[in-house]
Amino acid sequence: MSEKTQAPSSAEETATLLGKAISQVQQVIVGQEHMVEQLMVGLLARGHILLEGVPGTAKTLAVRTFATVVGGTFSRVQFTPDLVPSDIVGTRVYQASKETFDVELGPVFTNFVLADEINRAPAKVQAAMLELMAEKQVSIAGTTYPMKDPFIVIATENPVESEGVYPLPEAQRDRFLLKVDVPYPKGNEELEILRRMSVKAPTATRILDPELTRSLQDRASSIFVHNLVAEYIVRLILATRNPADFNMPDLARVISIGCSSRATLGLVAAARAVALIHGRDYVLPTDVQAIAPDVMAHRIMLSFDAIADDVSAAQVVERILAMVPAPTPVWNNRAPAAPRRPVASEVR
Repeated sequence: MSEKTQAPSSAEETATLLGKAISQVQQVIVGQEHMVEQLMVGLLARGHILLEGVPGTAKTLAVRTFATVVGGTFSRVQFTPDLVPSDIVGTRVYQASKETFDVELGPVFTNFVLADEINRAPAKVQAAMLELMAEKQVSIAGTTYPMKDPFIVIATENPVESEGVYPLPEAQRDRFLLKVDVPYPKGNEELEILRRMSVKAPTATRILDPELTRSLQDRASSIFVHNLVAEYIVRLILATRNPADFNMPDLARVISIGCSSRATLGLVAAARAVALIHGRDYVLPTDVQAIAPDVMAHRIMLSFDAIADDVSAAQVVERILAMVPAPTPVWNNRAPAAPRRPVASEVR
């Protein structure tokens, strides 16, 4: 797209622009609507995303197409067991002609980093990823180099292989705002994939740019969160730590370690992004419920008994969402679709 897109002035215009960007990605990606929307949520919330699915489910294609639509620079790093930290962050290189060392920055100095098959990287590389994901900076030879803005890591992993795979450390999994499970396409989607991709594959058009993306991120961070909605978020997180306090004593033997405070902040940021995508300048409890499984599940460590009983973290989150009561918005006989911020007396 040659013309520069102006920043939208209202919530409705913002939703229209974001919907246009999402539809551009879906012109290339058949199905996987949930994954595509979560990519946009992660971008608006300034969070990193982990995509987990079997090979051939368009994870890499989706990330590459998303980077094209959003604009900015993009790089892909294929993680392998023999990878070393300098391969991704950069290193010092001796220049014989100058008799000095120059710093060669690695491929992560870009707006979008696709960390393909991240669970194949050894521990040293995982440790290097921690700093650039959490601090958005890299230290080389005593000098700190900041990452570009916006900066987002979108990692993929294959859950079925065990050969040459290093499980992600819990500390690094906690750095990912969202973990999205990517399923197989449905039957009608498989047929559409055959029709669309067996000839000349469609391409996406750039809709956003880095400056506009930063503006949208700032708008998302200013979305209104009512105190009762904030308290609801806190109760959801506390329920993973002390389930007995929320009438779920049976989960005490299932959960080994609950969600961290980073999950609380991530749940607020992601819920704000969901509200912005849907054209609202305030967060509803349904926004929190929609995003909670992808924010919370990968942060919950299950006990050995739960693993032996084939209990998943997603099932635990579903149980918590069902048991922890949410505040109910009261619309005063107005249509709930009207984009209006509820006041304190209207949420109970």
